[in-house]
Amino acid sequence: MNIVTAERDGATVLCIEGRLDGNHAQAAEAAFSALAAEGRSRFVFDFSDMSYISSAGLRVVLVAAKKVRSLQGRMICAGMSDQVQDVFEMSGFLSILETAATAEEALRKMSS
Repeated sequence: MNIVTAERDGATVLCIEGRLDGNHAQAAEAAFSALAAEGRSRFVFDFSDMSYISSAGLRVVLVAAKKVRSLQGRMICAGMSDQVQDVFEMSGFLSILETAATAEEALRKMSS
């Protein structure tokens, strides 16, 4: 797993590459927490280069969503492959998280 972060249009984009599983969940949560601790509250999680997410990865996304809510910010999950979207759907996350087809679409939503 690799996480690439970028600031775009007033939001922090976290592009998660590879597998977000039990082996990488702690590092992903630490990366997000560090950004939130800097005062950032608008996030796009770009999953377009993520090949797999496990229940441990879902937990990271849920922790991030709760933190963003407590900061009165906004978080959009974008670019899910069919496999990743299936996991989100089966877990019920699609009904509680905001999503977009692409990171660019998420940034447009964030701006409106």
